[in-house]
Amino acid sequence: MSRAATISGIAAVSAAGAGIAWLAVHDATPSAEDQWPLFDRYCVECHNAAELTADIAFDRMSPDSIAHEPEIFETVVRKLRGAQMPPPGEPQPDNATRRAWISSLEHALDAAAAASPNPGQVALHRLNRTEYKNAIADLLALDVDVKALLPKDDESDGFDNVANVLKVSPSFLEQYIAAARVVSELAVGLPNAKRDSRVYYAPANVNQNYHVAGMPLGTRGGMLVEHFFPADGEYSFDIGGLARARYVEGLEYRHRLILAIDGKKVFEGEIGGPDDVEAVDLRQAAAVAEINGRFENIRVPMTAGPHKIAATFVARTMSESDDVLQPFIPGGGEVGIIEGEASPLKIERLEIDGPFDVSGLSDTPSRKRIFSCRPISPDDDAGRDAGMDARGRATQARAGMPEVEQRMEQLPGAVAELPCAREILTRLTRQAFRRPVTEADLATPMKFYEQARATGDFEDGVRSALMIVLASPEFLYRFTAPPANAAPGSVYAVDQYGLASRLSFFMWSSLPDDELLALAERGELDDARVIERQVKRMLADPRAAALVTNFAQQWLDVRGIREIVPDPVLFPEYNPDLGEAFAEELTLFLGSVMLEDKSVLELLSAKHTYLNERLALHYGVPGVRGDTFRRVELADENRWGLFGKGGILLATSYPNRTAPVLRGAWILEAITGTPPAAPPPNVEAFPETQEGEQPKTVRERLEMHRSNPTCNGCHGVMDPLGFALENFDAIGAWRVKDREAGEAIDSSGQLADGTVLNGPVDLRNALLEDPTQFVQTLTEKLMIYALGRSVEHYDMPAVRRIVRDAARDDYRFSAILAGIAQSEPFRFSRAPGADGAGAEAITAQLVGDAGTDARGMAMQGAIAD
Repeated sequence: MSRAATISGIAAVSAAGAGIAWLAVHDATPSAEDQWPLFDRYCVECHNAAELTADIAFDRMSPDSIAHEPEIFETVVRKLRGAQMPPPGEPQPDNATRRAWISSLEHALDAAAAASPNPGQVALHRLNRTEYKNAIADLLALDVDVKALLPKDDESDGFDNVANVLKVSPSFLEQYIAAARVVSELAVGLPNAKRDSRVYYAPANVNQNYHVAGMPLGTRGGMLVEHFFPADGEYSFDIGGLARARYVEGLEYRHRLILAIDGKKVFEGEIGGPDDVEAVDLRQAAAVAEINGRFENIRVPMTAGPHKIAATFVARTMSESDDVLQPFIPGGGEVGIIEGEASPLKIERLEIDGPFDVSGLSDTPSRKRIFSCRPISPDDDAGRDAGMDARGRATQARAGMPEVEQRMEQLPGAVAELPCAREILTRLTRQAFRRPVTEADLATPMKFYEQARATGDFEDGVRSALMIVLASPEFLYRFTAPPANAAPGSVYAVDQYGLASRLSFFMWSSLPDDELLALAERGELDDARVIERQVKRMLADPRAAALVTNFAQQWLDVRGIREIVPDPVLFPEYNPDLGEAFAEELTLFLGSVMLEDKSVLELLSAKHTYLNERLALHYGVPGVRGDTFRRVELADENRWGLFGKGGILLATSYPNRTAPVLRGAWILEAITGTPPAAPPPNVEAFPETQEGEQPKTVRERLEMHRSNPTCNGCHGVMDPLGFALENFDAIGAWRVKDREAGEAIDSSGQLADGTVLNGPVDLRNALLEDPTQFVQTLTEKLMIYALGRSVEHYDMPAVRRIVRDAARDDYRFSAILAGIAQSEPFRFSRAPGADGAGAEAITAQLVGDAGTDARGMAMQGAIAD
C-alpha cells in the first residue's frame, strides 16, 4: 500500500465520519490572517527575536507558520484556552476575541493536519498488572493476586498503561515467566499440591468496631479474603493477633468469634469474660498462649478453587450483654463498646496452611474453562481405536499429523489424548494471542505437552503447555507490525485483529471476546456502524467497569484515597470507614454517568450521588440509614458533580489543611486540560503558622507566598479555582469558618478573563459556559489511555473532531468512545523512519529478543521442575 493511497484512505474515513461537521463549523471561523495582529498586540512584547522567551519569536512568523510549526501553535491554543497567556496581570483580550483567536488557530491547524495526517506510533506494549489480571480472568476464569506475582508498573501522563514506560527488561520477563508457572498450576490444579501457607493481614488503620462490608449480617470487624485452594483436601486456619504478651485488649467482655467459608459458618469459639480475665491474671503468658491456641489450627476440608473466607465477631446487642454499650455512631452500623471504656478485640491476621492429605481436584471454574474436552481412557475399546477422539469424532490420519503428534503415538494411550490436547491448546492460544493461530504457534506448546506427558499424565501435559502460552511474547505484548512492503515513514492501517485488541484493552483492559475476534475475521471493524454497536455492547458488559476503576480513577488521581490519613488531632471525626465511603461514592457516581452512557457533562453537574449513613452524616444529608449505599438526590448545589465529592476534596488537601493550590492545579490538569508549569527552582515554601504566632487563614498565608513575582504568574490562574472550593475542609466537610484562625471562609476569586467566582456553584457554572473545554480534556485523557502513549500536537485535530461529533449526541460517553475507536490515531500507525529508528522497529527487535528469552527461560525452568 503506497503512502499516498493510505493517506487518501484516512482522508476518506475522516470525510465520511466528520468532514461535513468540520466544514460547517469552520466556514464561519475567522481566518488566521485576520487574527494574526493579535500576536503583535498581546505576545510579541515577550516572544520576539531579541528576547526569545520560551525560544519563540512571533515577530519572525506569519500565518503560514501555523502549518509548518504546529507544535508551537497547539501550545498557543492550550495557553489561550487556559487563560495562561497573556499572563495574569497583563492586558487580556475580551472573551469574544479570545474565542475567535482560538478558533482561527484551530481551523488552520486542522486544515494542515488533514493535508498531512500523522497517526503517530506506539512502542512495544507490555500488559500491565491490571491488564494481566483481567486477561487471566477472562482466559482461565481465575482471579490471581497480581500484586504478589508482578512488580508495580511505572506511570506516565497519569496512567500506568503507557507503553514507553512499561519495562521489558530480562528481569521483568523472568517475573512474568514465574507468574506463568504459578497461574498454570492454579488453573489446572495440582493433584500432588505441596503444602504451602499464606498470611493475610488486616489493614492497620481499619476500624473493627463495626460491620465490615461483605461479612455476614450481625457481625462486626474481622477480615474477609478470597483465597484460591490448589486442591481438594484439609486446610488449617489460624486467626491471629487476638492476644499479645500478658495482656488481652478487651478481654473483660465475652466475644464470639466465627470462621465462615462462602457465607457458611464452619467454626465458632468464645474469648473473654471473667474466667479468661482471671486466667490471665494468674498464669499470664501461659494463659495468653492458651487463649490464642483456641483459634489456631482450625482444620476444615476444602474443595479446590476460590473461596471467600471470613473471620469475624458476632455483634453483641443490648439484650445479650450488660456491658457498657452505645448506639450507632458515625463510622458503622452496629452497636459497639463506648470508646474510652474499653476497646473490642481485633483480628489482625489470618493464616491459611495446606493442603493436608490431598483427596483430588474438584471441577473449579478454571478447570471447566480449560478442559473443553476430555480424552477417553486408553483402556477403552475406543482408546485402542486411533480413529476416534473423546467426543467420538474422527481424528487426523497418522500421515497428516505434525511430527510431534506422531511421536506421541508411541506412548500408551496418547493417541486418544492428542486431538483433545490439540483442541484445548488451539482454543486457549487463539484467545491468548488474540488472533488465529498457526502450526508454528502451536509447535512449542505441543512440544511442552509432549515432554510433560511423557513423564506424567494428560493434565500434566496441558499444564506445561499452558505455561508456555502464558510466557509467550504473543500473550504478554501488544504491538502492530507494519506491512512487509511499507515504505519508511509511511502510514499504514492497523490490521483487524490489532483493532479488536485495541478496542478490548481500551474498553475492558482485557482480551477481545469471541464476538470481536469474529468481526475481525470477517473484516468488519472498519465499519463505523459496527464500531458504534460494539462500543455500546461493550459498555453494557460488566468488564467495562475497568473504565471507572482503571481509567477514571487514574484520570482524577483518586486511586489512593483509602491510604490517605488526615491529621487525627485536627480531624478526629475522620476514620477509615469514611475514607472507604469516599472511595465507594466516587466509584458508584462515576459508573452512574459513564457506564450508564449519560452526557459526560453530568460529571460536573449531576444532582445525585451515592451515600450510606456514615457519608450522609458527614455531608449533612438527612434520612439515610444503614451501611448500604443508595442513590440520593442532593438538595445542596454545592455538592453537585465531582467538586462536591469528599474523595476529590480529600485527595487535593494536605493532612492538616486545605490546599487551594493543589485543588486549583488539579482542576487545570484534570478538568480544563491546561496544567500549570512546574514551580521554579528554589521557590520559597508555603508559610505555615509558627508556634506562638497568631493563626492566619490559608488565604492570608497564600497571599504572602504570591507576593513573589515569580510565583504570581501561575498562582493567578490556579488560586481562584482552588479558593472556590475553600468552604470544603481537608476531609470534605462544609464549613463557614477557618478552624485554626477562627475567621470566616472567603471563597471569592476572579479568573484571568474577569469571571468572578464565589464558591463551587460559580466554579461549576463558569466551566460549563464552554463545555467543549472539559469534554476535550476528558477526550485527551481517554486517548492517552486508549493508545497507550502521550497525546501529541499532531493528535489534537483528531481530538477536536471527536468532541465536535460527540456534541451532536449531547456528549454521551459512548459517542466519545466510538469517536476515539474510529479516529486516525487509533486505526492507523506510522512505519519507522528511513534511519530504521521508530517504535515499530524497536518493537520488532524487542519481540524477537523477548521471544527467544521467554521461551528459553520458560523451557529451562519447566525442564528443571
